[in-house]
Amino acid sequence: MSPTLTTEKLEVRVKEAAAQKPAEQYLSIAPDVKLGQGVKLSKFINLYGCSIGDNTKIGAFVEIQKNASVGKNCKVSSHTFVCEGVVIEDNVFIGHGVTFINDSYPRATADDGSLQTEADWKVEPTRICKGASIGSGATILSEVTIGEKALVGAGSVVTKDVPAHAVVAGNPAKVLRFLNKDGKGK
Repeated sequence: MSPTLTTEKLEVRVKEAAAQKPAEQYLSIAPDVKLGQGVKLSKFINLYGCSIGDNTKIGAFVEIQKNASVGKNCKVSSHTFVCEGVVIEDNVFIGHGVTFINDSYPRATADDGSLQTEADWKVEPTRICKGASIGSGATILSEVTIGEKALVGAGSVVTKDVPAHAVVAGNPAKVLRFLNKDGKGK
């Protein structure tokens, strides 16, 4: 049974919220989050059990789960979901509304019909290498590595590893061409 929120308790919560700095009123950051120097956080984010590197910018409505990491000098655009097991290296761009997946065969219940718990599945990792860019609306499946300075087109569904410097797009994402070593077009 959940406790009842009385008028007095509500008034206390309103006063506590008013006393916070404006940005703090809209952030949900667990005490176990590791934030680097110069990190910029937008309003309406949810971070727990993760690490964020120096000078990284996190957009509004982003969730980053436990055991996920974002490197230095990254940009994670609004409405993105970074689940447990995702490693994003330095200098990576993540567009708006990108979704990462960490389970190839998701189920709500165990074989006996009970709701699944963490004991019923194993996190499948995903790695985004240094300098890669992922376009808005892309979905990145688990057990995938996106290579250094690769470029994933908007709306793509990445189902297998992407080579370094490759430009991929589509569903499933396919290699269209390769970029120069500096990450620019040929």
